[in-house]
Amino acid sequence: MFAAYKRGAESDALEYLPVTAAEAVAVGEALVLTSGKLTKCGATAAPTYLAAGACTAAEATAGKRIPVIRVSKDVIYQTELTAAYSGIAAGAKVTISSNGLGITATTTSGVAEIVDWDGTAVGSQVRVRF
Repeated sequence: MFAAYKRGAESDALEYLPVTAAEAVAVGEALVLTSGKLTKCGATAAPTYLAAGACTAAEATAGKRIPVIRVSKDVIYQTELTAAYSGIAAGAKVTISSNGLGITATTTSGVAEIVDWDGTAVGSQVRVRF
């Protein structure tokens, strides 16, 4: 899950957007817009939004709109490692995990810039910016 860790003076205004049919969304999931609907962010794409509400696949198919927060370059987000990363370093850019809720240790085509971290094991908390 991604959550704002440190931000500037701006506020996190909620937007309500529709979800791609048959796609479940979890709170804190990294999302992008495709054809006007929210979908899971790909590993090498910078997210545009973070889910502030959840949605089942059935609710998405029925046209549910969920609250989202727009990602800002001025905000540091906290998430977790989904793979061990012994070589973690500030400034390294890594990819987003396949579930859209964390980061990997893959630096090829990375989009999440490491700012700070609590450990290098799976599940360790990491701060990133996009």
